Amino acid sequence: MYVVDSTVVVPDHKAEDLIRIYRNRSRLVDQAEGFLSFQLLQNDRKPGELTVHLEWASKQDYLNWARSEQFKKIHELEKQYPDQELQGIVPKVTKYEVVAR
Repeated sequence: MYVVDSTVVVPDHKAEDLIRIYRNRSRLVDQAEGFLSFQLLQNDRKPGELTVHLEWASKQDYLNWARSEQFKKIHELEKQYPDQELQGIVPKVTKYEVVAR
């Protein structure tokens, strides 16, 4: 299994706006081969810190998704957020190979 976490920090008052965006996400990733799950995590102590947690069957499945047209489409949509503060968000991406369960 392969896990990809993308963490962003937004002003606390913008956290709910971003959560709403993810609750209404396109779900294109859900149909990708090897996709297992999506979760949006909110830091318990820092409400403006949100992490998109994706689980994949393999690293190759993730790489195939990251090179796909659907991936590009989703990330183009992010550039069109009407809110300037959310538009400029740059996530910190961390990738993990699951080595024990």
